[in-house]
Amino acid sequence: MTADNFVISQVLIVYMVVGLRFVGMIFSSPVFLASSMPLPVRFWAAILISIAAVGSADLSVPATLFSGWMPIVLAGAREFLIGVALGFLSALPLYALQVAGELVGNVMGLAMVSLLDPLSEEQSSILGQLKFLVGLWFFFYWNGHLLLVQSIVESLKLIPVGKLFLFIPADMGIAVWIQQLFVIAVRMVLPFYGALLLADIGLGFLARTVPQMNIFILGLPLKIGLGLFLLMIVLPLTVDLVSANLTKYIELAMKSVMVWK
Repeated sequence: MTADNFVISQVLIVYMVVGLRFVGMIFSSPVFLASSMPLPVRFWAAILISIAAVGSADLSVPATLFSGWMPIVLAGAREFLIGVALGFLSALPLYALQVAGELVGNVMGLAMVSLLDPLSEEQSSILGQLKFLVGLWFFFYWNGHLLLVQSIVESLKLIPVGKLFLFIPADMGIAVWIQQLFVIAVRMVLPFYGALLLADIGLGFLARTVPQMNIFILGLPLKIGLGLFLLMIVLPLTVDLVSANLTKYIELAMKSVMVWK
């Protein structure tokens, strides 16, 4: 192999390894995971972004990366895991919205009606889908997708490319942040649970007072209407809650992947 061909092969290996970090981010983040975006489009978007990022970043790659195919495989797997961690952790507020919508939908009686979730290709409640899509819209409105791409470009400077270790020390900080995710979901659910519990108590008294009345026919539209009314009231508060946690979770994703440094 001539010197020119060797240099070209090294450059291609670097682009391929770095591209796997962007592929992992795009394929794990719900922002880019919509079923309306075909698989080849997502793949080539990751490749084009990685080419632009590598061209603008000053990368120093260890020489051991080019010593054989095994170092390339290990480095590629590591870069892919970094991208997956960035994409998944930065979108945790969106998952909190979906969990809250699922819980509220069950209490309102909408659990019997479900839709096919285009992200996970599983059945999910209407309200869970609605809250997730509202959160996704605001994610784009607040330029969350640009912050996400910017964070992974910055990670090229903070986390060296080409290191050959996959396993990292346990980081309990991630567990704490995921715990806060459920706290956020519960905070969004509590007003619905309180109001619908009072509605159930009222319907119980009504059933005892007028036994001839069909409480199911009366209660289902009442609980759905009350839930939708509360949804309109708390939606601005939900938007503020997601806005307050958007950049915080992107910073969390950056701090979490720093263990690969």
